[in-house]
Amino acid sequence: LVPLTDFDGQDIWDSAPTHDAVEARREQFHAPYHAALQAELNRVRNLHGVAILYDCHSIRSDIPYLFEGTLPDFNIGTNVGTTCAPEIELAVQTICNAASGYTSITNGRFKGGWTTRHYGQPDKDMHAIQMELAQSTYLTAETSPWAFDDNKAAALRPHLTSILTQLAVLAPSLKGTS
Repeated sequence: LVPLTDFDGQDIWDSAPTHDAVEARREQFHAPYHAALQAELNRVRNLHGVAILYDCHSIRSDIPYLFEGTLPDFNIGTNVGTTCAPEIELAVQTICNAASGYTSITNGRFKGGWTTRHYGQPDKDMHAIQMELAQSTYLTAETSPWAFDDNKAAALRPHLTSILTQLAVLAPSLKGTS
């Protein structure tokens, strides 16, 4: 929740936060955010009979301190198929695998973080899938000042739109299937 180093192993803090300081941050930021997210997921599930959380993040594609090699462009995580219906994982995989000029992997280095694992409860019609995007897919460079690249983003956008559209089409067929 409160890391002590950055992705290059460099200390973030001059002095590490105390347990009480970490707990205060959890109460001030983490808990309200997740209460709101849970309420919205419940609202959507109550309205439509099913909810899908598409938990999308981005990360540098090359982080030697954490990973060998270069990360794929699309990193899909379902905690090895436990956080969503198989149809969801397959739909996202299919779109990402067909995205010309991009690389993808499912349940590789990113199997789905806390949010995906916490909310992904297919047996309760609550599905969650994580997408960790390589920043190289939409930034000019993955270092400061992190300039947005309109051309890269324009090329990426149809694939992300296709994923969200496919999940919306698929959702009604998932009610009560898990």
